[in-house]
Amino acid sequence: MQKETTTIPRVLIIGGGFGGIQLAKNLKKAPVKVMMLDKHNYHTFQPLLYQVAMGAIPADSIGFPLRRIFTRQDNFRFFLADVQKINPESKTVSTDIGDIHYDYLVIATGSDTNFFGNKEIEHYSMPMKNIPEALNLRSLILQNLEKALVTKTYDEREALMTFVVVGGGPTGVELTGALAEMRQLILMKDYHGLKKQHMRVYLVEGKDRLLGAMSEQASAYAKKALTKGEVTIYNSVHVQSYDGYELKIDDGTVIKTRNVFWAAGVRGEVPAGVPKEIITKGTRIQTNEISKVEGYEDIFAIGDVAAMITADYPNGLPGVAPVAMQQGEQLAKNIIRILKKEPTVPFKYLDKGTLATIGRNKAVADLGPFHFKGFIAWLLWGFVHILTLAGFSNKTNVFLTWFLNYFNKNSDNRLVVRYFDTETMMTEPVAK
Repeated sequence: MQKETTTIPRVLIIGGGFGGIQLAKNLKKAPVKVMMLDKHNYHTFQPLLYQVAMGAIPADSIGFPLRRIFTRQDNFRFFLADVQKINPESKTVSTDIGDIHYDYLVIATGSDTNFFGNKEIEHYSMPMKNIPEALNLRSLILQNLEKALVTKTYDEREALMTFVVVGGGPTGVELTGALAEMRQLILMKDYHGLKKQHMRVYLVEGKDRLLGAMSEQASAYAKKALTKGEVTIYNSVHVQSYDGYELKIDDGTVIKTRNVFWAAGVRGEVPAGVPKEIITKGTRIQTNEISKVEGYEDIFAIGDVAAMITADYPNGLPGVAPVAMQQGEQLAKNIIRILKKEPTVPFKYLDKGTLATIGRNKAVADLGPFHFKGFIAWLLWGFVHILTLAGFSNKTNVFLTWFLNYFNKNSDNRLVVRYFDTETMMTEPVAK
């Protein structure tokens, strides 16, 4: 791209996630030109990806055009671009649409699935970090149930109808709960000839309890609710291998399955050009208390990709949406202070609470010293997620879909709109 001759400082944001959006919004009245780059032209509401995967809501209900968010912000420009490298020396970012100059760069690229270097698991299991991956997961579930209807061998049907979720955090617990609910309420309605006892759901977690970042009350309730839904839970174990047919756990357990969903961890999506010396555990970029990247005066990082150490969080702030949103808002204020040559203010995270749903009428909520579970927590979870969705149309669509699903105990969104090619996945060699 051709460099514009202007004296107005350019704030270049890489990433249209929660943090990047809040940062851009809070620079609306600032004397800067805000530019955002993303490889998608829409914002993804990741907390509800599992509902797209399970066919509970349509995919476009959790995606919202980034340009629509900033329609009335005159100092904002969005570019659909794939970032190739950042170049601090020339203050440019190399992309597939050309080099883009910046005065201040903000890396808000979020995170991707962490397979911890296990190429076999990466090849054969299913991640769920974006809308295309959620649609792939949905297609795999529905395709394998269709195959189970016509398979002639008991062992193959058992493998096709065995679902293993790896990772007992909020994403893993919510996906597991949705699978258990599908088994209970939908399977026999939609797939005549298949029985509930044919479908098995497992949850594998490396720690000694589920929802490790939440209270022990929340963990205990989640385990009890999932167990009541006939989910088999393995705690304090790790997956050793998965070859597309057998999943092996380090306690000696072997599960025959064609469905492994990986929710066991994330890693920051660090663009090329960031020095390795400042990339920490979890592939996150070291920043100081105002989100400034170590060693640079004009580069910042926020959200999942940033490793900000504070007194309250000596291991780094958690990779959750509220952190990214609060960092984006605070960084906007600090950029304005920098332009005015005023002192910056350190970031302090305000933890407003944590929520997770386990299924119909079942959820947990930790709100400071208060802990809720069951129907009240479930209503609270739904309210917060509706409130946080981008766009009035998305809020309305999700609310109406949930309302109808609740009373129908079914969904109209279990469509195989994109065929997932399992045969190619099974025959292609595993990357080294």
